[in-house]
Amino acid sequence: MYQFLVSFTVQPDHRADFVRAARKTARDSLASEPGSRRFEVIADEENPDVFYLNEVYADVEAFNTHASGPHFAAFFAEAGAYAMGPTWLMRGNHVDDSAAVRPGESGRRPGPRA
Repeated sequence: MYQFLVSFTVQPDHRADFVRAARKTARDSLASEPGSRRFEVIADEENPDVFYLNEVYADVEAFNTHASGPHFAAFFAEAGAYAMGPTWLMRGNHVDDSAAVRPGESGRRPGPRA
């Protein structure tokens, strides 16, 4: 799975517009792009003008299909008028559990020592 996290800084009087446009893009992408797996719109807990898009695709090719499609273009045509971004915060391929955990270990960290 290919995933990324980006941020946008939105003009205060356009926060609702940004959320509406991003949620529409999420719904449309998930409904019509077979490689789209997750598309979350997240509000920053401290700065009300900052929003994050957390997106997951089957692979980088599925993301490239999304990025060249109509939902992506429509989002940027609208949001580009009142939002700065995206700022790429993270992007890469998910490491499955078998690669992230040593054989015989559960992957859980031990609790605090008494």
